[in-house]
Amino acid sequence: MPKRTDIHKIMVIGSGPIIIGQAAEFDYSGTQACLALREEGYEVVLVNSNPATIMTDTSIADKVYIEPLTVDSVSRIIRQEYPDAILPTLGGQVGLNMAMELSKTGILDELHIELLGTKLESIDQAEDREKFKELCEKLGEPVAPSRNVNNVEDALAFGDKIGYPIIVRPAFTMGGTGGGICNNREELAKVAKNGLELSPVTECLIEQSIAGYKEIEFEVMRDKDNNAMIVCCMENFDPVGIHTGDSIVF
Repeated sequence: MPKRTDIHKIMVIGSGPIIIGQAAEFDYSGTQACLALREEGYEVVLVNSNPATIMTDTSIADKVYIEPLTVDSVSRIIRQEYPDAILPTLGGQVGLNMAMELSKTGILDELHIELLGTKLESIDQAEDREKFKELCEKLGEPVAPSRNVNNVEDALAFGDKIGYPIIVRPAFTMGGTGGGICNNREELAKVAKNGLELSPVTECLIEQSIAGYKEIEFEVMRDKDNNAMIVCCMENFDPVGIHTGDSIVF
């Protein structure tokens, strides 16, 4: 890929505090991204609220802002630095959500700032449970019966329809935050209420559980010309239903 010469300053958004389900891989990949971009001659502005990461060391980026990862805070830094582009995808769920929120405010269009990496449409399609389901169905990929809900009553009604166990997947959350497997109406009411509160768009996917299935994962990078490269393949020792972070992986 030829070097972009139409951009000069790039803002990298970090992942904030390290939590279970969103951990050190984002600090590592974000650090490597900053170093690689600087090696290519770009000016790098890093925004991350976590002072305990390698990423926020002053030698990693040209400018480091240890500030809250909120729309107001990041917008203020954007207006101060005027980057040509923003790279949010190495900040995990925090970075992706921030990109979506910044776009909604209009500041990216106003200042003609480009998003590098995954585009907004793709982030939305991957994070919106209903849109992701529609994409899988369009591609002919099998998916478990599911429905998007915005309140507990609809969740319970759909649970009664498809039977238990079922899984709750809140939209736009990382590492299963707010979700869980429910074996009865009482558990579903509790988990759905919590998931809806934690989802930034107050939305959950109620889905038939496939707990107990074998889990094998392939991570693939593909470009617009359909060239593909398998980054890694993983086989979980434990079945679906046990979080990857709590499992042995080959």
